[in-house]
Amino acid sequence: MNIPQKTREIKTSGYVLRRTNYGEADRILNIITPEKKLSAIAKGVRRPKSKLAGGVELFTLADLVIHQGRGGLGIVTSAKMKRHYGNILMDYDRMELAGAILREVSRAAESADAPEYFRIVDESLAALDSGAKIGLVEAWADFNLLKAMGEEPNFYRDDRGEKLSAEARYEWNTTERAFALRDGGRYGADEIKVARLMMTAGPKVIERIKGVDGKLPDILLLARVMVK
Repeated sequence: MNIPQKTREIKTSGYVLRRTNYGEADRILNIITPEKKLSAIAKGVRRPKSKLAGGVELFTLADLVIHQGRGGLGIVTSAKMKRHYGNILMDYDRMELAGAILREVSRAAESADAPEYFRIVDESLAALDSGAKIGLVEAWADFNLLKAMGEEPNFYRDDRGEKLSAEARYEWNTTERAFALRDGGRYGADEIKVARLMMTAGPKVIERIKGVDGKLPDILLLARVMVK
């Protein structure tokens, strides 16, 4: 006797993180939603008149309907574009960073579901599309990815457990994942304030704050060291 598998319809919004061509006209999609990462197949999407095509482009937020069976791969039955960040495609460096953020989120979301991953993609793409400084978006995404992965940097105490001082200078201790007191160190109170702000505000908000631009090179270096 054949027992039909139970299916359910998932209605959500999401961004495509990765697309893989499959067969003659299909694509397998990795999608980040506000709830989790999921995989689905968009059948016939590579055909010229596919109604799904616009909603499953990269750098596009779409309203999605996915039929999910007992297996891991759902079927996209509807994909309606809500926002497309087309300005990113006009600048190679922005496109490269946007692609790197999608790849990093895809990798990180494999191990655990977290709504922060969707927010990282959503705010990063919006900021890049609107002309935010590339270094700011990269640093912001790196810091918040670490936080989403449960590896939030310690921006309040040094590697000895002492509270960070507004008068002191520090370097980053990679082993202890904390600042280390150093005469003439790269990081002082102003840089640490910006780093803390990266964890609590979005890139568009941060960019409007006076004095952030001058601290970006050091903050970006710090973010890159942390994610190694």
